[in-house]
Amino acid sequence: VQLQASGGGLARAGGSLRLSCAASGRTLRSYYVMGWFRQAPGKEREFVATISRGGGSTDYADSVKGRFTISRDNAKNTVYLQMNSLKPEDTAVYYCGIEVSGGSMWRVVREGSEYDYWGQGTQVTVSS
Repeated sequence: VQLQASGGGLARAGGSLRLSCAASGRTLRSYYVMGWFRQAPGKEREFVATISRGGGSTDYADSVKGRFTISRDNAKNTVYLQMNSLKPEDTAVYYCGIEVSGGSMWRVVREGSEYDYWGQGTQVTVSS
């Protein structure tokens, strides 16, 4: 499975960006839990948001709740992260991940160690 993340860039505080992550690969026969994580310089990778296989269940880190929205288009095998009201502390490299164990269509995964594949990361920089 390959994940291709895009959409990062430079934004001002209060602005918006939309990240995309497209999944592909011969083994991609079903829909899987997907998530976004981020890593700021000198910090560990942290959970941002996750969405269930069917898209009906989502979960967010407290730091982004109410500002970020995760969604998916299963026909395109793509997950999105709409980021509004950006803050300088949102500056990080954002990674998308996919967890391929299957299970409930409502299951979400916050733990990074449970993800099986990762994208290459996309830089988000928010200026004050």
